[in-house]
Amino acid sequence: MTPFGEKVRELRRKKSIALKDMAADLNVSSAYLSALEHGHRGRPSAGFVLQVCGYLGVIWDDAEELKQLAELSHPRVTIDTAGLSPNATLLANRLAQQIKSLDDQTILRLLEELQ
Repeated sequence: MTPFGEKVRELRRKKSIALKDMAADLNVSSAYLSALEHGHRGRPSAGFVLQVCGYLGVIWDDAEELKQLAELSHPRVTIDTAGLSPNATLLANRLAQQIKSLDDQTILRLLEELQ
């Protein structure tokens, strides 16, 4: 699940909106919205993010957070280390190899370190 998908699902459920109803109202398929919520689709377009914000009644800071989450929600990331140090390339490769085995506590610790 991506950060954007998780947040959309949380907001949708708080408002007791069924996925199929939200999808129909946004003129997308239920399969697309489900895939977006579960991180099986790429980053949503800026226009779709605005549609979701309007539909869910998300404004100001919450809308900005949703936009930022969408930017950070590409499920398949490529890291270009050309021109960087060997250690940067090593870090990118190690992360790619081991990310599936990291627990949430370790991931949160790494995120804090990179902030």
